[in-house]
Amino acid sequence: MIARRLLLAAPALLAGRAALAQAYPNRPLRIVVGFTAAGATDLAIRAIAPRMSEVLGQPVVIDNRPGAGGNIATELVVRSPPDGYTLLLGTIGPMVINPLIYPSMPFDPMADLVPVSTLVEASTILVVPAQRPWRSVADLLAAARAAPGTLNWGYSGVGTTGQLAASMLNQMAGIQTVGVPYRGGGPLMADLLAGRLDFTFSTTPPAMPHVESGKIRVLAVTTAKRSRLMPDFPTVSEGGLPGFSAESNYMLLAPRGTPQESIEVVSAAVGKALADPNVVVQLNKQGLEARPGSPAETAAYLQAELKRWPPVVAASGLRAD
Repeated sequence: MIARRLLLAAPALLAGRAALAQAYPNRPLRIVVGFTAAGATDLAIRAIAPRMSEVLGQPVVIDNRPGAGGNIATELVVRSPPDGYTLLLGTIGPMVINPLIYPSMPFDPMADLVPVSTLVEASTILVVPAQRPWRSVADLLAAARAAPGTLNWGYSGVGTTGQLAASMLNQMAGIQTVGVPYRGGGPLMADLLAGRLDFTFSTTPPAMPHVESGKIRVLAVTTAKRSRLMPDFPTVSEGGLPGFSAESNYMLLAPRGTPQESIEVVSAAVGKALADPNVVVQLNKQGLEARPGSPAETAAYLQAELKRWPPVVAASGLRAD
């Protein structure tokens, strides 16, 4: 009799699960961004979110919560109900680097969040003011070796890809250059344009208008292979530092405990959004390449980054106050 009841109940249970899957989402989703509006991460998700909204049939709201290198936004999402309605736009900064450089954190991003999807790859470029004579990575390294400790570079935020890339450049090339901290990318770019900085590693959105106007010069991209969007620019590896690579993928993450069905729905929506030619064009204009990935692929990317960065951070001595 018990077995017969279980058999009779099984279709009802399956139907209930199907109804639950169909019901999600039934209200707006919120994507929390740990950086200011109009930055590279913000521009990326704002290009993708409208198409995601169409696919999901619900508004996708962007919520900027900058501060503490992305930790404020990350903690907000970690503490949110794991119902699939609050997601984090993540980068390797808060996910991988911050636990290495902050003396204490009230959460563990890798334990408290689960991957949903990768979104885009943000190219970082090594740029110098147009008034500097350097035309290649080799030229810059030669100048740094000729006058140790005199060349300076800027970074906005401890543990950012730009700071890590410059630290890696110093380590791999055996040079001594001086990092100058900035509160934001705007003041940093202003000083670079004025020639008060010798070089910097910048994401493409804030830098490319000045590259196109001839005010700054690109020496290289930091990706392992040449960028499809900027094929004429060599990699730092090609410029004389074999093996140099400092890439940054943006991704969506959810609080641990979020139903797998909800994660799969959002991941599929991201895939459809990034397959839209109009979205791709918007991203490409900002120097961003679509990089859709499943939850498993996103987890694999994070695991690879967990192996890559600890030695770099340890050798650089980076610490957040």
